[in-house]
Amino acid sequence: MVAFTASLMAEGYQVNLQGQKNTGMGHTGTGFLLGPSIIHFNPGGLALYDKKMSFNAGVSTIFSNNIFQGAEGLYEAQTENPIGTPFYFYGSYKINDDLAVGLGVNTPYGNSLKWEDDWAGRYLINSISMRSIHIQPTVSYKINDWLSAGVGMTVALNSVELNKSIPITGPNGDSEIDLEGSTTTFGVNAGLMFTLTEQLSAGISYRSQMKAKVTGGTATLDVPEALIANGTFPDETGFSATLPLPNNINFGVAYKVTEKLLVALDINYVQWSVYDSLVFDFEDNTPAFQDSRNPREYSNTMIYRLGAQYDLMDELTLRAGAYYDATPTNDEYYTPETPGANKIGLSGGATIRPFENFEIDLSMLYIHGQKREAEYVPDNFKGTYYTNAFIPGIGLTYSF
Repeated sequence: MVAFTASLMAEGYQVNLQGQKNTGMGHTGTGFLLGPSIIHFNPGGLALYDKKMSFNAGVSTIFSNNIFQGAEGLYEAQTENPIGTPFYFYGSYKINDDLAVGLGVNTPYGNSLKWEDDWAGRYLINSISMRSIHIQPTVSYKINDWLSAGVGMTVALNSVELNKSIPITGPNGDSEIDLEGSTTTFGVNAGLMFTLTEQLSAGISYRSQMKAKVTGGTATLDVPEALIANGTFPDETGFSATLPLPNNINFGVAYKVTEKLLVALDINYVQWSVYDSLVFDFEDNTPAFQDSRNPREYSNTMIYRLGAQYDLMDELTLRAGAYYDATPTNDEYYTPETPGANKIGLSGGATIRPFENFEIDLSMLYIHGQKREAEYVPDNFKGTYYTNAFIPGIGLTYSF
């Protein structure tokens, strides 16, 4: 958990890598069952899982890159991101034919980004690491032959570290401020699964908004000692800030074209409009050190996903998928802390069954961010951004 970092998985700071089978199919999974990962995608489907007990765990490895070009194209900077390793774990237990329980631990939000030293946007951001680990106990009940329902209570463990430069020259160059904080928030993940025919299924799920409110954060300033001694700046102070984790409404449908071929379509609605500003309220203010108020004005977005699965043989299943993820970011309040762009994802994957009850799940996802020209108006910082990422992943499933 300590090692978790992620960026570029979805627009904003949402991470969509919650199951290798699902990732291989364009991260679909709301309207059909692919194993215990249904705990995240649609808790309503867990009661339909026919295994008495099942465990599924996996990790992805993110190799991402962001490039910034100045407005005249004469300057370029890029990120030096650490390798991201978002993970998941799901466990399920079938109490009887109609009732099932489960536990999910995953990382649906996060962002890790580090720009090169002394880059042009250092007064907006040098580096950021945001982590959100979700723990979700879940219960699901099969109401009748065509409908099942489920709900999970989510506990989110959130933390953030942020560094940016201050335009005050010290003995080692620009001054800096480091912000660190953590908080725990609570939410709900609920869903319905519909078995319409033997070939056709559908689902709807809702993951509630959570507000990650840090109230005991620490701000540490690296400024010339003389400015601390005369009270121009504090050397350390507390702060509070709130970062919303937006609600998601997800629709999905799946159709079994033949005994071997399944196709699926998901649509995700993400209510990013809740992220209208980022405010750091410092405990100790001076005329030179005031609270930080930063407009964001995100917009609600849609993600369109398509996936397919083909059972080549009993020991091997193949998958492929694609999606389009529209950016919620605002052209006038665009910041390099979370570079946004309309993104296209292409994925593939496979499940290998070396022996009974055991599966090895593999996936590969490529994300291409479309060229984005934008500006952060309050600081008159503008330019063109390019983003992309390669993400291999592996998971293991054991059922009995």
